[in-house]
Amino acid sequence: MQILITGGTGLIGRALCAALVNAGHQVTVLSRRPETVQAKCGAAVQAMSALSEWQADKIFDAVINLAGEPIIDAPWTQQRQQRLWDSRVTLTEDLVSRIASLEQKPQVLLSGSATGYYGNAGDTLLYEAAPHASDFGAQLCAAWEHAALKAAAANVRVCLLRTGLVLDPAGGLLGRMLLPFKLGLGARIGDGSQWMSWIHIEDYVAIVLRLLADSAAEGVFNMTAPNPSTNKVFTQTLAKVLHRPAFWVAPDWLMQLALGKRAYLLLGGQRALPSRVEALNYRFIYPNLEGALRAILD
Repeated sequence: MQILITGGTGLIGRALCAALVNAGHQVTVLSRRPETVQAKCGAAVQAMSALSEWQADKIFDAVINLAGEPIIDAPWTQQRQQRLWDSRVTLTEDLVSRIASLEQKPQVLLSGSATGYYGNAGDTLLYEAAPHASDFGAQLCAAWEHAALKAAAANVRVCLLRTGLVLDPAGGLLGRMLLPFKLGLGARIGDGSQWMSWIHIEDYVAIVLRLLADSAAEGVFNMTAPNPSTNKVFTQTLAKVLHRPAFWVAPDWLMQLALGKRAYLLLGGQRALPSRVEALNYRFIYPNLEGALRAILD
């Protein structure tokens, strides 16, 4: 297949590029810095600097849309919120508009989203049909998904990837946690009761490959392992695997002081379950947290 990836130089995108190339697909990455694509994604990956380069003579069988500025890295000023919106919603709108304008359209669009769609849902078991919340992160995810779903009007199969916390030592949440935990400074956040819906990078990539190949798969998929963990258990398990103590607590007030509006992303959580992924008869490589962490860190 000829596959276009937006956000291909990110954590998930790099892993996907490697797997897709290894499976024999031809991959092109849309990036604002095309000169960095081959160094990050592999020598076999082509680069595109703007959607305007996607002309009628360039045919893609599939599009994987993962673009988006990191949501927790900077304070949510009005300007920052607009950048988060533009990098997800506006880009997806432009992408779908380009797809609709083509005579020969891709067969499938796999488009990113996040379990933040559900907001802070406490202990509620969250399947794909659950409604979205009203906070900024949830509204962002809902608009992102809505923009992608418009591709269905152009007879393109659409899968929405409602992604949890992707476990990979190369970056993401786990990458940030490793150093303090290795130093014995790992800390529970708040009372630790908030749920963390996680997924090992290998399972994420394998599910994407399944969705690309399964012409009957469409709609929303919770991209999470079947056994989410509370923050308390996640902290204890990571410390156990690293053979380090984790006695510290990052209190609510400290997180709110440090992160402002973004604090709820860590103080709240989602207990999301991958019911529609499991309905594809997909068997998780790493269904349990300790096994996933040991596979990454041992």
